[in-house]
Amino acid sequence: MSLGILGFIKKRNDSKVTEFVLLGLSSSWELQLFLFLIFLLFYVTVVLGNLLIMVTVRADARLLQSPMYYFLGHLSFIDLCLSCVTVPKMLGDFLQQRKIISFSGCLAQIYFLHFLGASEMFLLTVMAYDRYVAICNPLHYLTVMNRQLSFQLVFACWCGGFIHSITQVALVIQLPFCGPNELDNFYCDVPQVIKLPCMDTYVVEVLMVSNSGLLSLVCFLVLLFSYAIILITLRTHFCQGQSKALSTCASHLTVVSLIFVPCVFIYLRPFCSFSVDKVFSVFYTVITPMLNPLIYTLRNAEMKTAMRKLRKKACGILLPY
Repeated sequence: MSLGILGFIKKRNDSKVTEFVLLGLSSSWELQLFLFLIFLLFYVTVVLGNLLIMVTVRADARLLQSPMYYFLGHLSFIDLCLSCVTVPKMLGDFLQQRKIISFSGCLAQIYFLHFLGASEMFLLTVMAYDRYVAICNPLHYLTVMNRQLSFQLVFACWCGGFIHSITQVALVIQLPFCGPNELDNFYCDVPQVIKLPCMDTYVVEVLMVSNSGLLSLVCFLVLLFSYAIILITLRTHFCQGQSKALSTCASHLTVVSLIFVPCVFIYLRPFCSFSVDKVFSVFYTVITPMLNPLIYTLRNAEMKTAMRKLRKKACGILLPY
């Protein structure tokens, strides 16, 4: 054991790279200032939108008792945290000519990005199961999706995200970095980092695909299969009361596509990178967390009603007379 630890320390000492240079989205100073304003607006929208959903679900006892909104509250929390992993650093870098991140900071970004990202994927899969039970077995829905099971499923999602993220960090931390240190992105992620070590990373890239890539693809296929069954059920037994269920499933499918398509594109193809990768990265880390609150509130009558009640309650507190 001690020999293994000494060997790891020696390998880290041999690694001469202590920081990485982020190339960012643009090298033009004028464009960076424009992007700073745009992404600042996006970030404020992400924070306010997801906080609004979390507060609304928490303040409404009826929504809080519903498994779907219990999961939605956790999804908003994950989206809020996910945007905080990359966007504040990106906003600061827009105002600097040299964009650097320390080796430990890079590992931290990779850890939290994959921890939150994988937890979100697992949670969306759980939400698909929740909709399946609600639509295909409505009489036993509250019995099956009870409070205890909902808590256990959310806990399992967080545990799955933790295991996945630890695996990603383990892939990177053992690599020797002794030469190039430029990352062609605005944050640290495994696909870019594993191209820099002064060794053959074929095995590491295969492990990345088998971990992140297959995780994204399998969850995506499971979700598509689940919603296909739900849509078939709705089509077979469609009535006026089920239009609400169809609207909810449409919202979920939209969110699922916005999250999984970029992840599958980025993580399921090793040994190559494209300039469009940055676009997918922006979509996954900024655009999707911003759109999720809009998708879930604009198409959801219960959320809009609960928000109106919350607004009236807030106005009553601020303006008692």
